[in-house]
Amino acid sequence: MSKDFRRILVSDLIIPCEIGVFPHEHGRKQRVRIGLALDVEAGGNPLSDHLRDTVSYGEIIDRIREMIERGGRINLVETLAERIAALCLEDRRVRVARVQVEKLDVYPDGTVVGVSIERINLLD
Repeated sequence: MSKDFRRILVSDLIIPCEIGVFPHEHGRKQRVRIGLALDVEAGGNPLSDHLRDTVSYGEIIDRIREMIERGGRINLVETLAERIAALCLEDRRVRVARVQVEKLDVYPDGTVVGVSIERINLLD
């Protein structure tokens, strides 16, 4: 039996976040850019035009913003990426979560640093 999938994309979501291990990063927010690619089961009808048959990117974005605002300081971009992936995988229809997190304000010459992870939901 085959399943149909959609890939939900979120690109260039920029959120201020208190993140970093170095003393000069403590007590201030810096911008992080978040990108998502979520492989989602398409539901009973892959051609459906109903929100109930997919994952709402708006809801995911709102939950990420809330998590960052309430979460306090985070040391590592890896930690933030893992938390975002776990949040996305809470919806059992999300089978694969690819998350990219980049710190935009680390270096004055514009160099961007970050991490990309992929997590798979093996639940059936």
